[in-house]
Amino acid sequence: MAEQPRIYSIKEINRYIRMKLESDLLLGDVWLRGEISNYTHHSSGHMYFTLKDKDSRLKCIMFASHNQKLPFIPREGSKVMARGNISVYERDGNYQFYVTAMQPDGIGSLYLAFEQLKGKLEAEGLFAAQRKRPIPKFPKAVGVITSPTGAAVRDIIITLQRRHPAVPIYVYPVLVQGTQAAGSIAKAIETMNRFGEVDVLIVGRGGGSLEELWAFNEEKVARSIAASSIPIISAVGHETDFTIADFVADLRAATPTAAAELAVPHVVELQQQLAHLRSRLLHAVQLQTQSGKERLAAVRRSPYFVHPRKYLLEQAQRHDRLRERLGELIRRQAERGGERLTRLHAQLAAHHPGEQAAYAAMRLRGASRRLEQSMQSIVKQNRLQLAGTIKQLDALSPLKIMSRGYSLVYDEKEDRLIKTIGDVQPGDMVKVKLSDGELDCHVWSMRGAGDDGNRG
Repeated sequence: MAEQPRIYSIKEINRYIRMKLESDLLLGDVWLRGEISNYTHHSSGHMYFTLKDKDSRLKCIMFASHNQKLPFIPREGSKVMARGNISVYERDGNYQFYVTAMQPDGIGSLYLAFEQLKGKLEAEGLFAAQRKRPIPKFPKAVGVITSPTGAAVRDIIITLQRRHPAVPIYVYPVLVQGTQAAGSIAKAIETMNRFGEVDVLIVGRGGGSLEELWAFNEEKVARSIAASSIPIISAVGHETDFTIADFVADLRAATPTAAAELAVPHVVELQQQLAHLRSRLLHAVQLQTQSGKERLAAVRRSPYFVHPRKYLLEQAQRHDRLRERLGELIRRQAERGGERLTRLHAQLAAHHPGEQAAYAAMRLRGASRRLEQSMQSIVKQNRLQLAGTIKQLDALSPLKIMSRGYSLVYDEKEDRLIKTIGDVQPGDMVKVKLSDGELDCHVWSMRGAGDDGNRG
């Protein structure tokens, strides 16, 4: 009996094919070149599209985790080079290309130059928000620098005239594509600045490929925009197109039409705003008038106006009371001033030279009397002391002693008092003083207190 063949499910065979494809070295990491069609950027962030060339097509998917790093926005008809792997979507049995990286085909060098210039100018601060100037709300004139033949200039002019027909428009035609376009745009910006008749400039063109928009990625154009004293609105390409000019400009518009809308206010909107302001002003005036009327009516009902005489009399009474208080205050002030003046007069009189001299004379007389009394007392005291001393002297005087029978014996010259017998020799002459005179004597002999015989 023949062996029964194994029957596979659709899922199993699809999985087998997927494993075969994913294990293939060539298909696991491959670069493909083709044109994007059926492009869809899903709300999940994933990109679904088809890569095609003139002979074949291949379904592709690029997950959000990979396409977030793309340096450009893919769109329908873009020619790209994509890197990824071939695998099978098991549910549908379709093989597809899972893209991990992608770049525009043939313009990789342009994107490299774009990123290098962008980094350089950003490092210099040309993209900084603080250097960007505000767009005037009510410009007196608008300048437009773009191609004179493209749809962009027509859209800008139509939009400007529709929104604010009274604002003059100055169009400076330039080349917007090719090798000479950057110089033409830079020269136009410098010329419009020298012209000095516009308040805002719109610089841009319609959409196109990276090569077609490249003039707005030139360093010359970027520096002209940065050096402009007139605020510049950049309007290059479509909403998904970004150029160096967009980063340097004071304001970026998604499209040329949007740039015109940003440049001037809409007359109808202004009229509506004015009407609204006029209505608010009228309402405010009416409220103010009504408030004034109510205040006037309240004032008219005030007792001051209803019975003015009553309040006038009250004010008259108040005036009288204030007048009396003022008079009393003046009187008290005058009395205090008179008292102070009297005190000052007394102090001044006390310090008058005549009074000072009289007072000094009186003090001098008193001092003289006290001095005289002191001197008399001292003299009296000294006299009493002298009398006592005289009495003491008199009591101690040798004359007093001699008057009681005593005498003093001196040598012959009377310069030495003889007190003992040793002071003389027999034959010496001595003088004996008595209370009533002197005796000249001759010493014949001497006898001491304990002697029995004479000394001769």
